Amino acid sequence: MGRVGLSVAGVWSVGFEMSKRPASDDGLPSKKAPGFWANGLLTAMKDPTLIVKEDSIVVVIKDKYPKAEFHYLVLPKEDIHSLTNVTRANLPLLKHMDKIAQEITRNHEERQFKIGYHAVASMARLHLHVISDDFNSPSLKTKKHWNTFTTDFFVPSAKVLAEVEEHGKFTRISSEVAKKLMDTPLKCNKCSFQSPTIPKLKQHLLTHIMNK
Repeated sequence: MGRVGLSVAGVWSVGFEMSKRPASDDGLPSKKAPGFWANGLLTAMKDPTLIVKEDSIVVVIKDKYPKAEFHYLVLPKEDIHSLTNVTRANLPLLKHMDKIAQEITRNHEERQFKIGYHAVASMARLHLHVISDDFNSPSLKTKKHWNTFTTDFFVPSAKVLAEVEEHGKFTRISSEVAKKLMDTPLKCNKCSFQSPTIPKLKQHLLTHIMNK
């Protein structure tokens, strides 16, 4: 089974970024050299201090800028850049990634998790998010951070599996659709509450945590 850490420290943020400039942990363009952030996962998946589980096929790491109390990334050791490079031949890998993700959630049975991919990923190497639905984290700072996990920009693993099995590939959404999703009003993922700002939304989210 490997080892599963309960820490929320971990690896690189995978927030959506329309610009060609690399994204920083807060979703804004970074001034660092091109490729520094985009290739961060390739370095992190080799860091033993970040690995929580590993087998011959995948590595599971903790997100360095988690967007919830528990936020993991499942990455294949095979060099697959993103979902758009996946074919039907990769179905066994995708199913294994999903299986490992499910195993990770069983270490936190008191929590609810979302397991899926960003429709447009800003970082190199295919990666599957395993994230608790509390979204209680100081690293969740922007509207883009929120909408990448709470709108259709976040594609459930089961949906990806079904699409690749049926069509032999995953169809990437257009930049126009992605922008529309990023502009979606801030809405609580657990009730009908809408917020004008991230701080007010995060304050509201605490009420759901406290009422458990």
